[in-house]
Amino acid sequence: MQLYHHPYSLDSQKVRMALEEKGIDYTSNHVNPLTGKNMDVDFFRTNPSAKLPVFKNGAHVIFRAIDIIQYIDRLAVHLSGEFPPVNTEVQQWMQKVDAWNPKMFTLTHTPPKYRMFVSKFIRRVLIARMAEAPDLASMYHVKLREAYETEDKVKDPDVMQQSEEELSKLLDDVELQLNKTKYLAGDEFSPADSMFVPILARITLLDLDEEYISCRPRILEYYTLVKQRPSYKVAIGKYFNGWKKYRTLFKTSFFLCVRTLFRKY
Repeated sequence: MQLYHHPYSLDSQKVRMALEEKGIDYTSNHVNPLTGKNMDVDFFRTNPSAKLPVFKNGAHVIFRAIDIIQYIDRLAVHLSGEFPPVNTEVQQWMQKVDAWNPKMFTLTHTPPKYRMFVSKFIRRVLIARMAEAPDLASMYHVKLREAYETEDKVKDPDVMQQSEEELSKLLDDVELQLNKTKYLAGDEFSPADSMFVPILARITLLDLDEEYISCRPRILEYYTLVKQRPSYKVAIGKYFNGWKKYRTLFKTSFFLCVRTLFRKY
């Protein structure tokens, strides 16, 4: 089994937590979306969406995080030989968490100069790939158009407000749930938690804890608890806890600066 992912990808974090929680062995392949590696011809040819993560088990290829996590859950059940009843509450929470798209929230809370620098680099990568693989030029052009459209959306205050309101609603629902249960769908850590915890980590990465986490005591308590889990430390803590986030961000920034300087896209 192979997982194509990157620490920056929130959906990748969800899947890695699920894999670690189930104790499933897999081959890890880093594909950095901020440096345009997800646009490399070989990767793009099999995954024109260029989105992460991508999970492969033999000839079986899955692209969406929630689908991958559900597959992992079924696989773990099969390997254990036990067949517990389907927990509908877990499924409902997974769907609810999946309904919130973190992309616009992340972009609108990233300093404009850094966001524009990365966006410009990615657009140049796309143009370079069009020349490299003419047979894929039309699909690369779709991604280029999407990049420009995203920049326009980020500048729209209504888009930012909608994303923030949707996140606040999700967090309020979780806060109410955690008044009744230890974890999101009961007293045991579940795939629903694997999907939700990376959202809290993203809020922390953007230095927005005070606004979204600290003001919700049940979520704050829950967040403190789940950060002690080995799955969190492997999928998120290893890259973003404390000073480690600066090391992770510096490596990407250095790469982008060097490639831009020598026009290597």
